[in-house]
Amino acid sequence: MNFLATIGRTFLAFLAAVGRLALFTLTALAQCLKPPFYPRLFLRQIIDIGYYSLPVVGLTALFTGMVLALQTQAGFARFGAGGFGASVVLLSVVRELGPVLAGLMVAGRIGASMAAEIGTMRVTEQIDALSTLSTNPYKYLVAPRLVAGLLMLPCLVIVADIIGVFGGFLISVYRLGDNPSAYMTATWQALEVEDVVLSLLKAAAFGFVVALMGCYHGYNSRGGAQGVGAATTNAVVSASILILLFDFMITGLYVG
Repeated sequence: MNFLATIGRTFLAFLAAVGRLALFTLTALAQCLKPPFYPRLFLRQIIDIGYYSLPVVGLTALFTGMVLALQTQAGFARFGAGGFGASVVLLSVVRELGPVLAGLMVAGRIGASMAAEIGTMRVTEQIDALSTLSTNPYKYLVAPRLVAGLLMLPCLVIVADIIGVFGGFLISVYRLGDNPSAYMTATWQALEVEDVVLSLLKAAAFGFVVALMGCYHGYNSRGGAQGVGAATTNAVVSASILILLFDFMITGLYVG
């Protein structure tokens, strides 16, 4: 009976956490649509999420495309199908690796930053001070981050897709000896609008998830510096897991 009671308490705690997250999400979304708005805070988040994340996302996409080109050539050479490298690199980067890796990199950088910043404001009672000054914390802290994450991650994924395909082009042409014109022709022939739409849809979902997890765990952090550290860790871990979950769900709906 003690074992069953433990399982029951764990399940009820999970349901309570899901309920709190759902209420937080609905409240934040409602505040995103109501005035007043804070354009300066929104622009700051756009720069922080978009511009400052370009180096890590770009480098990740570049080396991913390079490694993918090498592995594709090595694997296909066993079956005498070396001419499909460009198509495989394009589809892998655009449909899967570009959005997922960009989302994970942004989760590690931005999700942790949001959780730490908002968590510090929570434990130092700055959020309570905002409420005292008749400023809605959801509108001032959460809404700009959610909208910026939703808009900027698709932009980052477009850049990541281009850089990833370019990395595969570099390896295929200058390392494996492929013809540049033939490689680009095969790339353009393999590219379809549906692949780009799927990539951007995933990116928008991932950006929203990263911002939501960072804001949620930071907003609900407790216990001083230790609580802020735990909120930062939980934000990155939960965002990464949800990115993979949403990736599976969106891909399943698209393929099905």
